Order: sequence, then C-alpha cells, then structure tokens
Amino acid sequence: MSQSHSDNNEKPRIVFGDKGNREASLWSVFVRSATYEARFLKEHRWDYVMLLWLPLLTILSVWWIFSNPYIVDVPIGVMDESRSGYSRTLIRYLDASPDLQVKNLYHDTNSARNAILSREIYAVVYIPEDFDEQINRGLPSPVILKVNAQYGTHSGIIQKGVQTVTGTLSAGVEIKRSIKQGAYGEQAMISHTPISVERIGLYNIGTNYQKFLASTVIPSLLHILAMIIGATTIGREIRDKTFSLWYHNMVFPDMPYPDFKTLKHIPPEQRLAYLHSSLHESWQQPINYSLMNSRTYEPVSKSHFTLSNPNLRYRLNFNKSAKPRMPTKVSIMALVVGLNGKLIWALLSYIIWGILMLALIVSIHPASWIGLMLVFIAYVALVMISLWVGAIFSLTSYSLRMGLSSTGFVSAPSFAFAGVTFPLMAMSEGAQRWANMLPLTHYLKVHLTQLQMAAPPAIAMPSVLGLIAAVVVTLVITALLCLRAFKNPARWGAR
Repeated sequence: MSQSHSDNNEKPRIVFGDKGNREASLWSVFVRSATYEARFLKEHRWDYVMLLWLPLLTILSVWWIFSNPYIVDVPIGVMDESRSGYSRTLIRYLDASPDLQVKNLYHDTNSARNAILSREIYAVVYIPEDFDEQINRGLPSPVILKVNAQYGTHSGIIQKGVQTVTGTLSAGVEIKRSIKQGAYGEQAMISHTPISVERIGLYNIGTNYQKFLASTVIPSLLHILAMIIGATTIGREIRDKTFSLWYHNMVFPDMPYPDFKTLKHIPPEQRLAYLHSSLHESWQQPINYSLMNSRTYEPVSKSHFTLSNPNLRYRLNFNKSAKPRMPTKVSIMALVVGLNGKLIWALLSYIIWGILMLALIVSIHPASWIGLMLVFIAYVALVMISLWVGAIFSLTSYSLRMGLSSTGFVSAPSFAFAGVTFPLMAMSEGAQRWANMLPLTHYLKVHLTQLQMAAPPAIAMPSVLGLIAAVVVTLVITALLCLRAFKNPARWGAR
C-alpha cells in the first residue's frame, strides 16, 4: 500500500499512448467520459437547458421575429407648404409606394421633429412653398428628405422609395410638357429616358430579411452558446478541482462515478473532500497494481464527513484541505478521446439544431444537395471549433469566470465582423485580420454562397477545408492545455 501514498504534488509523466496506465480501451474511454458527462447533465438542469431548450427557443424566436420577411409601409411624414396639385400628387405617389406609408401631415418643424424622436415616423418629406411654380416655369424644384439615419435599414428603404417616387413624378412632368409642345408620346418618353436601366437581382431579389438576416443570425447565436458550453464543461472541472477525477473515471473502468445528485448541493470549494470521503467501498479495496501503476485517490476517513439532513441542507464537518490525487501518467490519446466523449452531448444536440435551421432555410429558398452538404459540414465544424475554443479559454486562465468572459468578448461581436451587415472589404485592415481569425466569418461565407447566392461548390471548398483543419488544431491545443493543467494542480479551484 505504499504506492497509495505517493506525493500528491508529483507531476504526472506525459505519454502518447500508454496502454499500461489504463485498463480501458480508447472506445471505453470515450464511452465512460460521455457517461460521466451524461450523469452530470441529468442532475444539473441549467446545463441541460443550454443543450436543448435554450437553442430551440433561440431558433424559433429569431425565425418568428423575421416571420414578416419584407419591410413595407415604413411610416413617414410630409410637410406640404405648397398645397398644390403637384404636391398632392407627390403625396399620393408616396403613400402608394410599397415601401412607404404617409403616416401624417405636419404643419411645423417642431411637431415633425418630435414625431421622429418618438419613432412615430422615421423621415419627413418637405415640399417647399414654390414647388408648383418652379415646375411650371421649367426650373428645378427640389424636394427635401429629412431621415433618421440612425436606423440604417429604415433609412435605406425610405431613401430608395422617395427617390423612386420623385423620379417617376419628375419624368411624368417632363413627358407631359413635351407632349403639350407637340411631341409624340413614345418620342417624349425616349427623349427623357434615352438610356434605360434594367436591374436583375442575382439572389434575394425581393429583399427577404428572413432569408438574409434570420438564417445568418441563428448560427451566430448557436456559435455563442456552443462556446459557453465548451468553457463551462471544462471550466467547472478546474473550478471544483475534479479535473483529475474526470480523467480517472474514464481511464479506470472499475472506478465508480461521482454522486452528482448529492454533489450539486455542496459548495464548490468543498466538493473534492466530499468526493474523497464518499468513494465506493469497492474502490477502496486492494488494487491489482500489475494493471494499475498507482492508486488514483487517497480516501479520507468518513468520520470527517457528516450530513445533518440529506433532503434539506448539509452541515459540512470534514477536512477541507483535501488535494486532488494526480495520476502518475497521462495518456495524450486517452485525453483526446475523452475530451470528445465529454463534449459529445453538446455536439449531438447542436447538430440537431443545425438540421432544424437548414430545414427552415430550405423551406423558403430551395438549395442543391451539394450546397446543403457543404453548409452542414461547415456548421458541424463551426460547433466543434466553438466548443474547443471555449474550453481553451477556461484552460488558459484556470478560471471558469475568465473563460466565460473571454467567450463573450470573442463571440458576441463576431457577427458584426462577418461581412453580412457591413462589407468585409470596406473594413480597415486590422478589422479584416480580426474577422478572418473568427470561425464564424468563414462559416457564413459558405452559408451565404451556397444557400443564398447558389454559387458553385468550388467557391466554398477552401472555407470548408479551413474549418475542418481548425477543428484539428483547436482540439490539439485543448489537449495540450489539459496536459498543462495536470502539471499545475495548484492553479485549480479559481472561480
């Protein structure tokens, strides 16, 4: 039994594929790590919600918000100081435009300004007093548009609608004047529009915002949630000092799983001591050291641990200075496989939500099977990268709190840098570099080209291959940081 009392501060030796340090095969390591996480999720409803109900609510709520896919009848006001036939025609044309709705007529600047500030309207069209006189004289007669440009989408639609209406009215006035001067109708039209413009939209012709924004916002939000899960899943093991317990559970088949139902009622800083004191008797029996190099956990006397009322609350009277029992060896292969097993439930859940997302998108705009497959592969890679990057942040800082803060700092503004609402080419050089470092930018490139632009699959292949390579790189970095964590157990326990 002398081996059972080895120094807890001794750093474990890192090996690549040490079969002698574990009885379990790699498949058994994967299954036990997944079972360990499943038992935890069963007793912690909030983590369960993060996998199932919160992503579902996110998808349905975003899709419902953009359920009216076209922006029409944006409310505007009109200040008509001319009160002439031409001004009334202009107002009628503005109200007939599918983009605009004349909400009210205003007679002074203050009332129009207050209406804009209270968001009753988003713009005011000002028709000057000499509007009709200038037109009758054949002189320019400007119409002034005052728009609240703070709302970029509304502003763009209003400007386009007003420009179309005024252009139509202006052409009609000129054609009518030419006809009065003796020109034929067709000749008058050609003389005033000698160059005709025919616009052909390559994709999203009707400016469908459900297709344009909802379909890109949903994977962006799922990306944020996946990073949070990655940071939480690994970060809580560091916080509770149970990182080595998770490793031992997956590599030693006869080690019992923790009692997560009881463990969740115990303060994080005291959980390790409880785990030591509550090991199953079968694990405290003599161990065959020909198969295991050392005993994995040093049991604490159960007399140090008492419960006052298991159904209500706990009175903890045990040794709070318990230290995690470190393995003598850490297998890199077992660690890589175990990490995949620990996060498999999150990956499977978010694959389901990705399928739901693609089904909703295809319901409004069909896509090719090859394009759908490329988008699905890119989405799975994005989720895996998100999980690993979240874990990397927690492992780097040895703190769950810092890990979550870092995920928010990186993932929350990633949609703004993805080139969807603001052109990537128009960004500064530094912003472009930052955008290209974010996995969401490359996923949305695949998403937009295949589901909206119907571009050839070859355009998306470099981004898909890059995302797959990033999965491998982030997994390797996560495994290396886990090895670093095993060498620094004194850093465990930070909130």
